[in-house]
Amino acid sequence: MPALIISTNVNLDGVDTSSILSEATSEIAKIIGKPANYVMIVLKGSIPVSLGGTQEPAAYGELVSIGGLNPDVNKNLSSTIASILEKKLSIPKSRLFLKFYESEGTHFGWNGSTF
Repeated sequence: MPALIISTNVNLDGVDTSSILSEATSEIAKIIGKPANYVMIVLKGSIPVSLGGTQEPAAYGELVSIGGLNPDVNKNLSSTIASILEKKLSIPKSRLFLKFYESEGTHFGWNGSTF
């Protein structure tokens, strides 16, 4: 179950967040090789963020997955997610930090149990 949580200082009022969520879901599923119905995206806007001492548009994200991550996949995910946020929210690629976590199924709760 890949899960991506993005926090940004961009105000999301009036933004078509559904297109961001659907595009990110599709791309993450494709890159990691997991079914899209397993992918969760959380997008939080209007979060105070400072990067390099400025509050220009920026974002921080964490992506956790049970399997499927490696250096090449992470590089592809970073490029793809940065492109989506640049295109949809005008966040420059240089103002996005992503952290990747590989996890075990027993560390994910779902449906009243674990994976």
